[in-house]
Amino acid sequence: MRAVLDPNVVISALIAPGGAPAMVLRAWGNGAYDLVASPPLLAELERALTYPKLRARVEAAEVAELVDLLRREADMIDDPRHPPGVRSPDPGDDYLIALAEAARAVIVSGDGHLLSLANDLPVYAPAAFLALVTGDS
Repeated sequence: MRAVLDPNVVISALIAPGGAPAMVLRAWGNGAYDLVASPPLLAELERALTYPKLRARVEAAEVAELVDLLRREADMIDDPRHPPGVRSPDPGDDYLIALAEAARAVIVSGDGHLLSLANDLPVYAPAAFLALVTGDS
């Protein structure tokens, strides 16, 4: 299975190492699924992690190490040139949908806008995705 992690999932994993988002990231490290990323996704992640409220909770070196790991180990796909078949209520999320469509991947997100599209797209909350890839129900 291939998955696109919304940057909010990766950020949550850094902030709360015991939560479902962190377990999703560890499951990738353990080979439970293939992670798909793109330059715009990594740029959004880096940008968000420079916000003062997050910078106070996450060390700059930890951010750099994680982004470098994702850049090296995730299946990197160029930014899709076509708009997604399904649009998010938040246009800022459309690049994640287009990336998932291009990669034939599911989306893992805590974003209500994306989760509201679960009837039209394979999108999962972190805990639901974790259950899917680990076989726990």
